[in-house]
Amino acid sequence: MGGVCSSLGICESTEDQQTVQQNDQQTVQQTDNIDNNDDDDDVKKGNNMVDAAVLDKLESGFAKLAASDSKSLLKKYLTKEVFDQLKTRKTSFGSTLLDVIQSGLENHDSGVGIYAPDAEAYTVFAEIFDPIIDDYHGGFTKTDKHPPKDFGDVDSFGNLDPTGEYIVSTRVRCGRSLEGYPFNPCLTEAQYKEMEEKVSSTLSGLGGELKGTFYPLTGMSKEVQQKLIDDHFLFKEGDRFLQAANACRFWPTGRGIFHNDDKTFLVWCNEEDHLRIISMQMGGDLGQVYRRLVTAVNEIEKRLPFSHNDRFGFLTFCPTNLGTTVRASVHIKVPKLAANKAKLEEVAAKYNLQVRGTRGEHTEAEGGIYDISNKRRLGLTEYQAVKEMNDGIAELIKLEASL
Repeated sequence: MGGVCSSLGICESTEDQQTVQQNDQQTVQQTDNIDNNDDDDDVKKGNNMVDAAVLDKLESGFAKLAASDSKSLLKKYLTKEVFDQLKTRKTSFGSTLLDVIQSGLENHDSGVGIYAPDAEAYTVFAEIFDPIIDDYHGGFTKTDKHPPKDFGDVDSFGNLDPTGEYIVSTRVRCGRSLEGYPFNPCLTEAQYKEMEEKVSSTLSGLGGELKGTFYPLTGMSKEVQQKLIDDHFLFKEGDRFLQAANACRFWPTGRGIFHNDDKTFLVWCNEEDHLRIISMQMGGDLGQVYRRLVTAVNEIEKRLPFSHNDRFGFLTFCPTNLGTTVRASVHIKVPKLAANKAKLEEVAAKYNLQVRGTRGEHTEAEGGIYDISNKRRLGLTEYQAVKEMNDGIAELIKLEASL
């Protein structure tokens, strides 16, 4: 994972900087069965032999992590007992505990430190995923279930900053995985190409405000590349967190970027998740941004089936994005609150907001501009996730104005 997961661990950093049929059927089955406790015990416990070299790497990596001063959730919950329980398990895709925790073993500064190489991993390695998911998402126990998708009344959000004094830009994004495919580390080159073809033809069929162009990363001209860099649309090959999780294989095959003509709607294909769907614009009109995203997600879903699970909601590579997968954020100027970081953090905590530097995780607030978003994505509806951000930002603006 590279981003929410790095300082929040590993999932979002790249975003902040900017045989197949059988496998397909297996994935669909495993997706549907994630929390089916009656699964065949051999698959559930992964009783296929784990390679000796993998076990050696796990043992030495675990010893180093245990001796480190890492603050990651992986270190917090990967006790020797849990480690010994999981180290010989495998999913039906052949994913081992090493595939799950390698990023956190290599990067002790991770905030989270684990990824799911395939949908089944959430069950097979539940003893490590469950407590981390519970901790990160602020309470989501083994018996909890994510509520059904609910975008709520899309007209209930408006402009948070009509005078344009505080909010520089607003953005809402979500992640989606295509049903019938594993996550990045298990994808074959042929599957990457097949997915890109499906996504490209689907997005090319969008009309109205969403009408736009798909740009494959493979064979991209320098001119197009520069244009996308100038617009801050181009994503780079994954950071060290994603690299360690084996999420960047066959790069740039199967990767691409779609944006509408107005540059307010963007889709990343096979960056960290199969799809990152993004709506954004300058200023504080959260209502417009949210409505555009909801329209887009609904349109795409009519054409491409998404991986969804009764317990975890929409499935993603990084466990911090499970559930709604929604991240609603603003770039906001609050220089007075910035001088009182404790107050800023206090309000953020009250509304479950995450405060980052201007360019995302591990960066400074340039000119007192912060990137502030909802932190919770699991165990609440899409509407509630965005409303937390809406209410928290409204409160921050009120405070800043009163100082």
